[in-house]
Amino acid sequence: MNTSFPILNKTADKYWLQLSEISSVETQPEGIKTQLKQLLGLSDFIRDTLLSDPLKLPALLDTLENPTLTINYQAELSEQLEKVSTEAELLDCLRIFRKQHMVAIAALDLLNLQSIERSLKHTSELADALINGAYFWLYENLCQRYGTPMGEFGPQPLLILGMGKLGGKELNFSSDIDLIFCYPSKGEIVNAKKTLEHQQFFSRLAQRLIHALHHTNQQGQVFRVDMRLRPLGESGPLVMHMAAFEDYYQEQGREWERYAMVKARILNDHSEYAEELHNILKPFIYRRYLDYSAIDSLREMKSLINQEVRRRGLTNNIKLGSGGIREVEFIAQSFQLIKGGREPRLQFPSILYTLEQLTELDLLPENEYVHLRQSYLFLRKVEHCLQQFADKQTQVLPDTPLDQERLAKVMSCEDYSLLQQQLNEHSAWINQQFQMLIGDNPNENETQETTHISGFVDAWKLDLTPQEISDLFAQVASHETAELLAKHIIELKSQVVKKHPSPKAIVALNTLVPQLLANIISLNQTNLDGSELSILLERIAHILLTVIRRTTYLQLLVENQGAQHQLVRLCHASPWIAEQIAKYPILLDELLNPVLLYHPTELNDYPDELRQSLLRVEPDDLELQMETLRQFKQIQQLKIAAADVTGVLPIMKVSDHLTFLAEAIIREVVNMAWDQMKEKYGIPEGSSEQDKKFAVIGYGKLGGIELGYGSDLDLVFVHECDSQTMTNGKKSIEANQFYTKLAQRIMHLFMTKTPSGQLYEIDMRLRPSGNAGLLVCHVNGFEQYQLQEAWTWEHQALVRARVVIGSPDFTQRIEAIRRDILCRSRDINTLQQDVANMRQKMRDHLNKGNENWLDVKQDAGAMADIEFLVQFWVLKNAQHFPKMVDWSDNIRLLEHLCIANCISADDKTQLTEAYLDYRNRSHRLTLLEKDNLVDKSQYSEHQKNVKAIWDATFNQPT
Repeated sequence: MNTSFPILNKTADKYWLQLSEISSVETQPEGIKTQLKQLLGLSDFIRDTLLSDPLKLPALLDTLENPTLTINYQAELSEQLEKVSTEAELLDCLRIFRKQHMVAIAALDLLNLQSIERSLKHTSELADALINGAYFWLYENLCQRYGTPMGEFGPQPLLILGMGKLGGKELNFSSDIDLIFCYPSKGEIVNAKKTLEHQQFFSRLAQRLIHALHHTNQQGQVFRVDMRLRPLGESGPLVMHMAAFEDYYQEQGREWERYAMVKARILNDHSEYAEELHNILKPFIYRRYLDYSAIDSLREMKSLINQEVRRRGLTNNIKLGSGGIREVEFIAQSFQLIKGGREPRLQFPSILYTLEQLTELDLLPENEYVHLRQSYLFLRKVEHCLQQFADKQTQVLPDTPLDQERLAKVMSCEDYSLLQQQLNEHSAWINQQFQMLIGDNPNENETQETTHISGFVDAWKLDLTPQEISDLFAQVASHETAELLAKHIIELKSQVVKKHPSPKAIVALNTLVPQLLANIISLNQTNLDGSELSILLERIAHILLTVIRRTTYLQLLVENQGAQHQLVRLCHASPWIAEQIAKYPILLDELLNPVLLYHPTELNDYPDELRQSLLRVEPDDLELQMETLRQFKQIQQLKIAAADVTGVLPIMKVSDHLTFLAEAIIREVVNMAWDQMKEKYGIPEGSSEQDKKFAVIGYGKLGGIELGYGSDLDLVFVHECDSQTMTNGKKSIEANQFYTKLAQRIMHLFMTKTPSGQLYEIDMRLRPSGNAGLLVCHVNGFEQYQLQEAWTWEHQALVRARVVIGSPDFTQRIEAIRRDILCRSRDINTLQQDVANMRQKMRDHLNKGNENWLDVKQDAGAMADIEFLVQFWVLKNAQHFPKMVDWSDNIRLLEHLCIANCISADDKTQLTEAYLDYRNRSHRLTLLEKDNLVDKSQYSEHQKNVKAIWDATFNQPT
């Protein structure tokens, strides 16, 4: 190897020795040995593959001996998939096949034995083969189970749209894949067992296909799958039939979706249904007229990318930066969007093909085409190399000497500085072409002095008296508002000075504060009173002072007027939201997209969204995993709260979302803790990843699916392993000890405070024997305690309990125990006295109400009374009506108590209405950061009704 790359040479020598010790590489011809040694230095991905599995070496040797050999990936994979009989085998087969051929592609690229065009083609063909191979196997498997969905042209397929570079057959080496799924038409599959709607069939198929590609097992991952480009994005259905597809794009399709669809390609387009889908999309993407409005749309998209690059500090990014790969794509796609409707030759997703057609159509001069193509391929080659070093998606130039030497070597440069010079030349030329055709957003750098808020600029930047500032606002606000603004501006100026901000922060504030003041004045047109305006200004000021030394967030707000508007709107609606943003400024990112901000994640999508977030974190980076969990919770809670305060979500849905979010996090924490314990001790005999012999029981608001924003999680841990069983790891311990350590680890993951705070406060006091009891108990001990030792109040708590994590069999066993306990025969007088006494104790200790103020939780006639009434009635009547204990939430319990004639319809209605109103007000008070106290007159009717029912039930005055 070249002596001008000392670090690279030393790295290659080191790993050559290691490979020589476990394989027969020394027997290879000198030329092959030289190539192998170079590859060991150039790629951690290839090195790790060969050192961990020397059996992959022969396949790589075949590639090096026959570098121009054409491979039919589809045929080769199909042959291997014929031997696959289970889904687990399918996942292994796909991953092993991918790694083998990606090693070959990387080797040919890094040794410059193939052109970048050939590499892009092979990478895309390999992706097509893997996606289609997985799809066909799963489709056949599901058809065998449920029958085949039929349509106009025979069996209906799940049509798979590959987007982006996958669609253009120019896929990155280590890339996410953007997919959209569509099926031909609605209908039902009728078989001997039962009917299944096409939507259900294809949804299951899509979910399993994503899992087959996206899931990481011991063999790795095939592709990270991104579905956010589908209609309605993350809130939309996973699959959609063609009629709905067509309606969406005709009625709701946005300009950026047109842009995305230019690169769409049907990956399995061998049916007549595919032509139908082409005909649906074509009129949406390509207009019959010359569409010059596309230029403004592309310019706006590029402006947003520029903002993101600056916000995230993406320096040296060869994709998104100035003169990067994205600008070449914009150049080609601007012509496609403008003229594609009239020029069918421009209706293809490939960038390289499009550039060639532009030249033939005399839309791009020959010399510019040659130069643009050369620069684009140079950047793509660099991009591929960067990703082939470690099989990681990156477009950022390296900052380590080894990777810099690697890149210079592969790009045939004497050193890295020469490579940088070439990169700069290519990027400068690309940007020059981009500016001539599209240019940047002309409004992007507009200064505030040229806008209508110059008065706010003067108020902030000039050294003025309160009266002078007040006078500046005379035209846009009332006298009272102007004086309040003046007071708060002077106070904020004083606080900023005390913080000693950096020059960058001062520049940002000089732009941002006037913009925010204008937003506040705009909101004030809705007639805020003076106290509301003061409070809003204080909340905004608090956030600014919190992030003043983190100029990234100031800049984010400077560059996004929409984010400013959402910040003002949400801070006005809720001090809780304002405080969350002040504590965790990362939440400011969520203000960039109001569409997503006010539409929370679908209830059943929380687990998948959480997994997607954690996929970006290295598995052994526990600290970042914990931080990611907390940030995920905060972001999702912000979305729920935003939808709540704007009326998008009713109270029942708010609690559903908060509960489903908590359950997704609990499941992930349990899995993380399990993996950590497994690595250290192995796992108890008889347990597995699928059946951990461990369950988490949720009590209280979690059990009742009624979580609020600040709710603790009431949890109880149980296991069903023989306590004497040993774990199978190198450091073996008894199962009982294993599960105790597992519970401790779970508690640690939940309650450790990171920069993003605590995940949840966990309350374990409802476990057998309370704080004096074991952290986790055997299910037999749990049952015995409930049967023989538990107090009445513990059985009350069991009414609102349910298993939130556990295998189906173990869950069924715990539910059977719960059912047995709740359905026992009880002495009614004793039960009545126990419940009434416990309620009185709670009221004496917790009630904050008085003659004027009602405590909506603990006062007589408030929420707790309703909860105790429901628990009493269930414990009294479940022995005769066991079906009612299927539920753990108060609303459905009331419904079933009424169905069983245990309570009257009037009582059910009055209690349900009161409970929902109380809960709604409690949520609102949390968002307003106030105690659970309200004017008694507001709820006098509810309180009177609940107290009357309580008195009639317990025969005693309250």
